[in-house]
Parts: sequence; structure tokens; C-alpha cells
Amino acid sequence: MGLFKQNPFGHYLILKKWLIRIAGALTHRRYRGFNELHIEGSDIIRELPDTNVLFISNHQTYFADVVAMFHVFNASLQGRKDTIKNIGYLWNPKLNIYYVAARETMKSGLLPKIMAYAGSVSIDRTWRAAGQEVNRQVKISDITNIKKALDDGWVITFPQGTTTPFKPIRKGTAHIIKHYKPIVVPIVIDGFRRSFDKKGLRIKKKNILQSMEVKQPLDIDYENETIPEIVEKIEYAIEQHPSFLNVVSEQDLLEKEELNKKREWKSKA
Repeated sequence: MGLFKQNPFGHYLILKKWLIRIAGALTHRRYRGFNELHIEGSDIIRELPDTNVLFISNHQTYFADVVAMFHVFNASLQGRKDTIKNIGYLWNPKLNIYYVAARETMKSGLLPKIMAYAGSVSIDRTWRAAGQEVNRQVKISDITNIKKALDDGWVITFPQGTTTPFKPIRKGTAHIIKHYKPIVVPIVIDGFRRSFDKKGLRIKKKNILQSMEVKQPLDIDYENETIPEIVEKIEYAIEQHPSFLNVVSEQDLLEKEELNKKREWKSKA
């Protein structure tokens, strides 16, 4: 890698590499220390091509989710199976991993700006701005940048566009899938909302079991499937279809049981 080599967005790869190394070292204990990250299906990562892969996932925090994915992806590519043990995998990270994020979020402070340099494809949200509901047209330049990132490597996106669970899937993701025909890999995460604050920067609670399941790529008929059909397929794949609303995770049940025990103990005291 040349010292001044840049990616398609004009970011110097040597700088990006060091940002990922440093950020990875600083965050590793958040997933293997203060809390434990349970991983399933990471071997799927090694089977993917180097470009035109779109990861779709539910969303629980602004930054902790995607940082965990950077850890899991790089650990898998360095031969780990369902573990991020031994942080040495970050010495030579995959540099063509990108994630889609709201432009106003990535400009909200020094740390988000640094993280944006490490791989953000920043876009203007069409439905919300500055905390207010809006209704504006999609920027062609934003779609072009996502295509540019897919041509160069892997892209992570959160198709609900919010950390609130069971919100509708944004049709823009389905349009991107139908038009650019990437390999679509679903990821389902859990526990991050309990572990971190909304931004995913501050540890809210320790000893939480976080989970990340990487699923097999979706079987999509790019030519014949409609946008609503792709949207529904995404909903089921990332377990955000309304039919999942009544499903309570085992961790939720355990935490509720623990809370009830504490309340019972206090009432007897």
C-alpha cells in the first residue's frame, strides 16, 4: 500500500488504517471484557467477495453496532470463528468497509468526524433533520456515493434509519438492492441497547450478553421481485417484521426475572 494511496472518497488509507487500529484497541473490551459479544455465523464473512456486498442490520445505537461489526468482520477475515479473541486481527484491517450514516450525526462532534473518516458514507435523511420530521427528495449524490462504496468494497446499512425497534424499513434500501444488485447479508444484533447509551459511546451497564448473528445472503430475484417484496424480505431477515413484536428474547426474560428477585428481596428486608 502506497503511503499516500487514497480510497474513492479521497481518504488516505494509511490514516484510515491507524484510525481503525486505535479505535479497535480502545473499544475491544466493550465487547470482550466489560460485556461479552456472542457471535454466530462469522464464517460466512470469509466466503464473501471483496466488493459489492451490502450488510443489512437492525440498529440499537449510533456507533457501538457498527464498531462491533468492524471487529467481527476483521476477526473473521483473519481466521477467527465466532470470536474476537486476540486483538491482533486489527493490525491489518480490511480498509474497504463502509457504513451508511446520517450526515448530521457524523458532523455532531470531533469523535463522529473521526469515525466518519474511518468509513462513513454520509447521507442526508429524507424524513428527519435537526430533530424535526421532514419530507425531502433523495440526493442523487448520496445514492452515487453508496454505489461508489459498493464498487470499492462492503457497505453496512441500517434500513430502518433509526435505533427504535420495529420501525418501517426505508424503501431506499430496497431500491439500492434492486438497482445495484449487491450480495445482501443480514445481521441481527441484540443487547447493545442495554449495554450502551443511545450514541453507543458510554457504557450504561456491564455484564450484558450482546449478540450478533450473521445470516446467509438473501436469495433475491433482482429483476422480478418488487420493492414491497424486497422490503418484506428485509423485515423478516433482520427480525423487524411486525410478527416479531410479541417475541421476547431470553435475555429480556432473564433480566426481568433478576429484577423481580431484587424486588422480592427488598420487600422482605
